[in-house]
Amino acid sequence: ILYFVKQPRAKQKEMLIFAVILLPLSYIAAKLVSRFYFDPRPFVAGNFTPLIPHMPNNGFPSDHTLLGAAIAFAVFHFNKKLGLLLLYLAILVGVARVLAGVHHPADIAGSILIVGAVYAFTAYFTRKKE
Repeated sequence: ILYFVKQPRAKQKEMLIFAVILLPLSYIAAKLVSRFYFDPRPFVAGNFTPLIPHMPNNGFPSDHTLLGAAIAFAVFHFNKKLGLLLLYLAILVGVARVLAGVHHPADIAGSILIVGAVYAFTAYFTRKKE
């Protein structure tokens, strides 16, 4: 948020537009993919109690990691170092979800790959034509 606030008004507008495109498209893409791939959560498949209570629904992809990765990619578009730091934090969120027993590593990787693909699509179609 601090990075965003320190930017000039024109850059803030550009960042907002990019994020308003990237975040919903990432969510929609994730929901579409989850309709074609079902991954029972580890606590369902392994018949154990997870560290945090959770519904026994489809674990693919991880919504928490998806949101973190989408924010990271949105920032990455404008600031590579900060974006990579945020992506690292999104991965840590995913690792924590795996350790809590509510996701498999593939759920985390899938979230990051989905956002990466949507980012590439969004970056391509929003680039400035010169």
